[in-house]
Amino acid sequence: MAVLLCVAGLTLVFCGFWVAPSGEIDNSVLVAFGEICTFAGALFGVDYSYNLKIKD
Repeated sequence: MAVLLCVAGLTLVFCGFWVAPSGEIDNSVLVAFGEICTFAGALFGVDYSYNLKIKD
């Protein structure tokens, strides 16, 4: 799930190059990418913590 979110965020950033104004990434795209990466990082952290507790 977290990998899918990272891919979706990168796709969003690259799509920002092709919509008007061409070649410029709007601040809203960067904010959305930051939120997606933060959520993906949280998923990675929860998964790592859960796997670590199960092994103990």
